[in-house]
Amino acid sequence: MITHSPGGVSGAEPVYLDANGTEPLRPCAGAAMLDAARLVGNPSSVHAAGRAARALLETARGTLARRLGVEALNCIFTSGGTEANVLAMHGLGRGRRFLVGRTEHDAVRLGVPASAAGPVEWLEVRPDGQVRLDLLEQALARPDAPPAFVCLMLANNETGVLHPMADVARLCARYGAHLHVDAVQGAGRFEISVRDQGFGSMACSGHKMGGPKGAGALLLGGPAPTRVEPVFEGGGQEQGRRGGTQALPAIAGLAAALEEALDTPRDLAPLRDRLEHAAVQAGAVVCGGGAARLANTSCLALPGRRAQGQLMRLDLEGVCVSAGSACSSGKVAFSHVLDAMGLGELAGQAVRVSLPWNVTVPGVERFMAAYVHMAAATREAASPVVQA
Repeated sequence: MITHSPGGVSGAEPVYLDANGTEPLRPCAGAAMLDAARLVGNPSSVHAAGRAARALLETARGTLARRLGVEALNCIFTSGGTEANVLAMHGLGRGRRFLVGRTEHDAVRLGVPASAAGPVEWLEVRPDGQVRLDLLEQALARPDAPPAFVCLMLANNETGVLHPMADVARLCARYGAHLHVDAVQGAGRFEISVRDQGFGSMACSGHKMGGPKGAGALLLGGPAPTRVEPVFEGGGQEQGRRGGTQALPAIAGLAAALEEALDTPRDLAPLRDRLEHAAVQAGAVVCGGGAARLANTSCLALPGRRAQGQLMRLDLEGVCVSAGSACSSGKVAFSHVLDAMGLGELAGQAVRVSLPWNVTVPGVERFMAAYVHMAAATREAASPVVQA
């Protein structure tokens, strides 16, 4: 009997290719967290220890504001991307009608507040995953309709597809709509300016850029400080917009990771294209491959092979990838993203490969070998047995 170690049959270290689930922690972020953890004060306290903690908090806030294009007081720290999205929708969307992309993360799709003006209006996407601008404009131009709150993610977490946000922002400005952008998968991977790009608000998350889990931010594009109705009052922190003592070590790690990610960018597109070429030669379909995408993300559908089986096979080979979002309690489900793109049964037959900031060429080559082997085994299993 053959037994498999967590690193595959060979016992080698696992190859981690699930950056869109969470990036590996950057050493600079870990160091910043340790330094912040040594500060004993509460940032809301007025004594010397509290002032030292407050100074570090505001330094981190200034970093995010400067790098992401907002006023410092319009950077609201949260526990992560989900809370940032929900805070934007509940705190800014009261009385507005919600226009939500079909391929949005569940944090947005399921987070529309009861205070919205009517049921959600869904924005359809093209087969390549980008929002249909013609239908967006039709929805925005409806006469006598309440003002709109548009929710579109900058980069899709499953396919890496980038919406044409410059065109979306122009339409929202023309019709007086608030544009909220879920940039959890984009922030830290390329330069973004909330102010310059015309976003009304934007969410980001530390652990998607090499920072720690448990820290994120809601960035507001208006004048400082923009009023946001809090989801919970707490002790009035964050200008009364998000109660609760700030997680200072995680916030310090978030700021450090963002700085390093933007200051030392790495072009992962050549590695992504190389692994996609091998996968296509083995029979895969690249979902969203015709659209502009994140340089690190490939969504590979293998016709006839369920996603769960692919994940298990690759895991036994020591390769860590995922299927869809990593926010579904470990479940491998039918992808609403690929379904919205009209991919039919392929929506249950795709795995996501997302290259982390520290990926290596040998790691990608191990994935390619494992994927080609898996695809070949699938073809052999499907071939009819010829009797002599």
